[in-house]
Amino acid sequence: MGFVRALLRTAALGGLAGAGVTSYALWEARQYTVRRYDVQVLPAGMRPLRVLHLTDIHMTPGQTRKQEWLRSLAALSPDLVIDTGDNLAHRRAVPVVLDSLGPLLDVPGVFVHGSNDYFEPGLRNPFGYLLPDDGKRYDHTPQLPWRELSAGLAGAGWLDLTNRRAGLTVGEATLAFAGVDDPHLSYDDLPAVAGPADATADLRLAVAHAPYLRVLDQFAADGYDAIVAGHTHGGQVRLPLPGGSRAYATNCDLEPARARGLSRHPADSRPGDPGSSWLEVSAGIGTNPYSRVRIACRPEAVLLTLLPVG
Repeated sequence: MGFVRALLRTAALGGLAGAGVTSYALWEARQYTVRRYDVQVLPAGMRPLRVLHLTDIHMTPGQTRKQEWLRSLAALSPDLVIDTGDNLAHRRAVPVVLDSLGPLLDVPGVFVHGSNDYFEPGLRNPFGYLLPDDGKRYDHTPQLPWRELSAGLAGAGWLDLTNRRAGLTVGEATLAFAGVDDPHLSYDDLPAVAGPADATADLRLAVAHAPYLRVLDQFAADGYDAIVAGHTHGGQVRLPLPGGSRAYATNCDLEPARARGLSRHPADSRPGDPGSSWLEVSAGIGTNPYSRVRIACRPEAVLLTLLPVG
């Protein structure tokens, strides 16, 4: 009987610990923050540019706290907004997303879509994000109104970079862009955008939802100064460690060490190396609405301050 009591006590303590972790993970998923990086990529003497990167909003109509926080981001006064997809998580979310972006839609912007702009989310184990995902579950999943989202963003003046190259003038800077449709679903058409980046532009930026290596390799080889992506959720469930935390998954073939943050691509390259780029991957703002948990990985928007080189 003593053994049985000890076993039950251990199980009860384990259950309490599990409940505590789950409660914390639910709380952290709503602790929105702005992560900031300075990146030296502009020609010497040029005025800095403030670029706001939004990704993986995963919006549902009832997420009012998230909507209010998104509206507050206009106070950052960005010069450019880059949206790397997965804005939707509900078939009635498009008007909510557009309303939440609010004054940001008056700022120059570019966008691509992610898999969760195209397809409805489903019930999923909160820790299933740590397992491999090839996107095949979307084959028979109901679609979301992504065309309505595209029309709303483009109607506000944002550039649709779905398998396209385009140019934009922001302040005194001329920007050359290349973007692809979601690589996680193999919707990217790299041949459509491949080729040397515009050498006459002041800045060359590449945009994708999911940072698959084939896409990053192409953009870096083509001479883009920086690549911006989302999709990874920063690992979503990370191991807290002294001095930082560790991701175990990226939901693509990017190594977990670069699941979020600013790095170089290829990973061992340095600024000035030919065929290399800065890579910024955001942990994103939302999650699958059926698994709204994060551990050591707060939801984020990223503010990039682009500075002159040297």
